Amino acid sequence: MEIFKGVKYDEIVEITKDIQVRFNDAGHMLGSSIIEVWITENKEQKKIVFSGDLGNNDIPLLASPTMIDSADFLVMESTYGSRLHLRNDDKAEMFLNIVSETIDNGGTVVIPSFAVGRTQEILYELNKIKDQHKNDEEFQKKYQTLMSIPVYVDSPLAVSATEVFRKNMDLFDDEIKEFISRGDNPLEFPGLHFTKSVDESKALNESNEPCIIISASGMCDVGRIKHHLKHNIWNPLSTILFVGYQAPGTLGRRIIDKEPKVKILGEEFAVKARIEYIEGYSGHADQEGLLSFVASFRERMPKHIFLVHGEPESQEVLKGKIVEETGIDVSIPSYGEEYVLDDTLEMTQKYVNPIKKQFDRLELIDKMQSLEDELEDMKHALKENVRLQSSSDEDLAKLNNRVTDLRKQIVEIMNKGEN
Repeated sequence: MEIFKGVKYDEIVEITKDIQVRFNDAGHMLGSSIIEVWITENKEQKKIVFSGDLGNNDIPLLASPTMIDSADFLVMESTYGSRLHLRNDDKAEMFLNIVSETIDNGGTVVIPSFAVGRTQEILYELNKIKDQHKNDEEFQKKYQTLMSIPVYVDSPLAVSATEVFRKNMDLFDDEIKEFISRGDNPLEFPGLHFTKSVDESKALNESNEPCIIISASGMCDVGRIKHHLKHNIWNPLSTILFVGYQAPGTLGRRIIDKEPKVKILGEEFAVKARIEYIEGYSGHADQEGLLSFVASFRERMPKHIFLVHGEPESQEVLKGKIVEETGIDVSIPSYGEEYVLDDTLEMTQKYVNPIKKQFDRLELIDKMQSLEDELEDMKHALKENVRLQSSSDEDLAKLNNRVTDLRKQIVEIMNKGEN
């Protein structure tokens, strides 16, 4: 850490006499930045803007992303390039309904959440919701249900991150600052508990009291959240509530995709809990926010835009929208591509990842594991059919065709592995 130096937003920093940079608030999480880079070469200056992760304008704890007025080239994220988020009022009400219904049933609400940013936003929503619909009796009843139960933040990193938020409230948006000036800290309310030790975490699953558990990681692949899923995902009274993006291949994505069974910590569990996803809590700008960022370059629009950090569909849809609305040329670079930023914008591909083959083989191992799991499921299903004598000739023919198909896939995977 001794070689790191803090830099304030909106301050031009000279790296060399030919390179200057400026950090701007990206509104994605505390400290996230849009970076402007000015480079002088052969007496000609070019300006490149890197968006980083752009924040969602509806994130209440943080200021909105800074709008940049000029650039020659823009490198921009595209996570939600094909989608629009729910507005704040919708997600707050959805959250309250889901929680109150689960608590009324005697269940637990488990929220897999990213430790930095999303956890703090949920805490704020829980605190703020009391000021909405003050004259709505049914709404207030649900809110009282919510406030009568404990809310546990079970993640050492989330606890530490919340402290960082508390120490940097000057970066919050104006609405939050007004709350604070009235003595209403959005990150504190009755019933809120932070668990740090492993023993405290285990105790949460030994209790039968209805509660809310917010735990990392947000995509359920590591961390304490796996233990909370293990104790709740089979329970039809409980709810697993997702409030953030779930990448393909993660445990969280498999749960959202309604897979009937999932493996957690080496054990297989039937997914019987209520599964909900409130997309509006995303920390990323949606398509509308991304297009607004492009439109903010009023003084000088970029000559070219590079879209990164997004799945292929999101990138292609956003590219089409940008070209349609602005006429700016857009590229979606592949891994390792290099571009010469001149009038011809020549692309070269000089860099090749030396461990790409290793990653390819790891991917093949994952595919083989999936095929193995499917074969195991088919074997159990066939044994059960034999025991019950319930398989028809048509069912057996379908099963045989599927086995043949799996055999072909295994051969293809082995051939790729040899190459």
